Amino acid sequence: GTKLFYKMMRTSGGPQVPENAGDFRLMDRAVVDALLMLPERNRFMKGLFAWVGFRAEPIYYSPPERLHGTTRFKPIKLFRFAIDGITAFTTWPLRLLSVSGASLSLISFAYGLYVVVNHWLNGDPVQGWTTLITVVLFFAGVNLLSIGVLGEYVARIFGEVKNRPVYLLRRQIGTGLNEAPAASQVSGLRQAR
Repeated sequence: GTKLFYKMMRTSGGPQVPENAGDFRLMDRAVVDALLMLPERNRFMKGLFAWVGFRAEPIYYSPPERLHGTTRFKPIKLFRFAIDGITAFTTWPLRLLSVSGASLSLISFAYGLYVVVNHWLNGDPVQGWTTLITVVLFFAGVNLLSIGVLGEYVARIFGEVKNRPVYLLRRQIGTGLNEAPAASQVSGLRQAR
């Protein structure tokens, strides 16, 4: 489960979330200020830590076995966590709908064309279920494609309403300041790598 989630996050074009990283971080002030500038309410913090783009170094450790109680992260909670991460940083589920719809429409159109040509060339009778299945598959594909196109627009709206900064300033050079400006002094931030 978790390996699949991290693989989807890596291949989605979103932030590169380190696999098996804990939720604890030591951050300098510039990172904290950058995170505080993000106005999102539903925060997938592992993704946001990676998104701000500051250099990170892992600290490896072996956690001891739990002495008391059980974990609160049941499979359903982990699944919701994965859904939050995928929907916060990727639009591939919407694109998958578009591709599926287009593919289904093309396949049903090709099959319908085959049935018509076969009828004309060989005189094979066209059965009612063949026509029905072809039409149903075609319109199901068109519906999925339409949902996918609408999803693309929703995805762009989704990205805009998050109101993430366009640029993140790590530091200013030549201004006499050695540290990044405070969050209140910078507008329109985004990851500068």
